[in-house]
Amino acid sequence: MHAFLKFVIATLTIFLGIPVTGQSLYSRAFGKASDEPIIFLHGGPGSSAVYFEATTAQKLADAGFYVIIYDRRGEGRSKDSTARMNYEEFFEDLNTIYQKYHLSRAHLIGFSFGGLVTTLYAEKHPEKVKSIILASALVSQQASYNTMLQSVERIYRDQNDTTNIAQINTIRKMDSNSLPYRTAVFAHASKNGFFSLSKPDLEARQIYSTYPTDTLIARYVKNDRAVETLWKNDTHRNIDVTPVLKTLRNGKIPVYAIYGKQDGLYSNKQIDDLAHIIGKSRLVYLDNCSHTCFIDQQARFIGALKSWLQ
Repeated sequence: MHAFLKFVIATLTIFLGIPVTGQSLYSRAFGKASDEPIIFLHGGPGSSAVYFEATTAQKLADAGFYVIIYDRRGEGRSKDSTARMNYEEFFEDLNTIYQKYHLSRAHLIGFSFGGLVTTLYAEKHPEKVKSIILASALVSQQASYNTMLQSVERIYRDQNDTTNIAQINTIRKMDSNSLPYRTAVFAHASKNGFFSLSKPDLEARQIYSTYPTDTLIARYVKNDRAVETLWKNDTHRNIDVTPVLKTLRNGKIPVYAIYGKQDGLYSNKQIDDLAHIIGKSRLVYLDNCSHTCFIDQQARFIGALKSWLQ
């Protein structure tokens, strides 16, 4: 009887969306296990799937998908002081999710930094991946660094801000594979609002307005040491997964992409180059949409996934 009760509890946990812990991983499932499985890989390093979980996961499940979210080891709700936070461990965590939810193959949504993890995982385990969806995902880290630096420099020149122009010139002389370089680039991008939308539409405003009262979001604490830990425990620095995307395409793993036109990480040329690789019909470039595309244009985000995956 004890074994039977354990089975019942585990089954209810999966189907009712109750948080599950395994190997220090926080995870949660939405929808019916018989529907098309999608695993969401969050951004970071040091972030969490909490924003997707709180705003979009259930709505995507209502559209006919079996949606699984999780926080990587040492990030978000998967607290682990011994986490290495390197790519080998990222892949181990994702394999754990496949095992926990009894999945042999699944679609993978890679958001922001999670896009690198998603693409490299698909290269390593193509047999487990039905498709990948790049959602505001990094493809070439250096290309995004260049875009951010060029954009902030234009802003500072328009403002005749000689102090910040000098800082940008100093950053360009730094080792682009170093953590101080990355930190400096993102600091200027954040200061200039590159990750948020200045004038969200009504739907997006309503979603963002729930942040202060949403208990999931209110309890979330970012791991600010995650990037430092990754730099310490992994040799990967400026990653460019363009060759991998070409290989996946040739290997018959569909690659889809959703980006926002107001996302400060990506230039029009970067988006055009990606469309050339994966095919224009597999890329949606959304207006009035910044980095958090699954909130800024939620209905169109879900609609794109339905049209591609169902």
